[in-house]
Amino acid sequence: MTRRPGHNGRVRARRLALAVALSLPVSLAVPASALAHGIGGKTDLPVPAWLTAWAASVVLILSFVALATLWPAPRLESARSRAVLRFPRVLDPICGALGVALFGVVIYAALAGEQELPTANLAPTFIYAPFWVGLPILSLLFGDVFRAFNPWRAAARAVAWTVGKVGVARKPAGYPSWLGRWPAVAGILGFTWLELVYVEKDVPSKLAWLAIAYAAIQWIGMGLYGIDKWTSRGDAFAVYFNLFSRLSPLHWLRDRLELRPPLAGVSTLEPLAGTVPLLAAMIGSTSFDGLQQGSLWINSIEPELRSFFSNFGLGELAPEELSATVGLLGMVLLIGGFYRLGIRGMHSIDRSTSDRVLAARFAHTLVPIALAYVVAHYFSLLVYQDQAIWRLASDPLGNGSNIFGTAGGQIDFSVLTPNSIWYVQVAALLLGHIAGLTLAHDRALVLYRNARDAVRSQYWIL
Repeated sequence: MTRRPGHNGRVRARRLALAVALSLPVSLAVPASALAHGIGGKTDLPVPAWLTAWAASVVLILSFVALATLWPAPRLESARSRAVLRFPRVLDPICGALGVALFGVVIYAALAGEQELPTANLAPTFIYAPFWVGLPILSLLFGDVFRAFNPWRAAARAVAWTVGKVGVARKPAGYPSWLGRWPAVAGILGFTWLELVYVEKDVPSKLAWLAIAYAAIQWIGMGLYGIDKWTSRGDAFAVYFNLFSRLSPLHWLRDRLELRPPLAGVSTLEPLAGTVPLLAAMIGSTSFDGLQQGSLWINSIEPELRSFFSNFGLGELAPEELSATVGLLGMVLLIGGFYRLGIRGMHSIDRSTSDRVLAARFAHTLVPIALAYVVAHYFSLLVYQDQAIWRLASDPLGNGSNIFGTAGGQIDFSVLTPNSIWYVQVAALLLGHIAGLTLAHDRALVLYRNARDAVRSQYWIL
């Protein structure tokens, strides 16, 4: 029997697509730990977990088919933005001054306020809720708002302006290409280690000195390589929030606001060194936070690791912290490995391009997934803790003051039901993965010679 040319390739492609479709429910079960966060262990949710996984799998597959059918040419890569609002440049330093003032208030509260009861001090709640969880959502809705209020950037710009006026400014050194976004990787891993591993993570004075040390490192980097260059590559929080802001249709420039198609901004992400590890760290750290709350970690993995590290006589807390450190790094490596596996599968279409180059070209597709994990995992935490901020704003030191008359406020846990949290989490995970598929499909249409090859290249990414 004579086979038509390309028949074997089509058969392999169909088998691969079938395998991917069958494996999707398993892969979607991985974020189940994120769905547990904030529900408080409640299991009588509106839809069983197995049905959720299969339904989500069908949605993703249908989205993939729709993209292959209805999206024959790239749209995001060549999208243009248009100015919709102009404003005076003085607005930028005003926002920066507000950011410096807020940073000062948080540091002062952390150093001078209540130390024994962290929930009575403004600093821990502000850092872990509105700052770490709230700003990613604000970045999606309103663009890169953190850049305008970034306190260390604003302080550095003020110093640079003053130095320039007296005529002693120096030209910064060239930023090494090999350094890329690696400083941001170190910063994000450091902060997530603080949040998820360090036992004394909520001691206000320790947070204050860590924040001061971080600011000092940023000023050194800005002094060496320039304020804008370091902010866009080395400042971990600025890079982190900027990645999410690229999903927004709003793009803030120095003197105007531009409107662009949603997702288009992330398509222009420069594939610098360290970008893939950074995104793996972002997704892996949130995944590990979910893993820590599951029975697999609590009953199996963590006891074994703690028993192992206890043999070295490192103290009472060290085994716990070392076990969590191994889990955090292991989850980051696992996420990076899955992504590399998807990239490796693209060699069935593109054998001439190295894995490293392909991984860099498709790294931006992970950004909406990273944001989806943040929303799914921390949504309820943000809603509850943002209520506490109003109380802490009136009594930031925890000494009984009532500056704005809101110190007596309490958290209303009834504002969210387990079902409403579940709906938000499932919607976030689905939309994030669909957005990732869309970005990958659009990039493949740019890289490959025809739409058919572009679709085939994405089987493994799916």
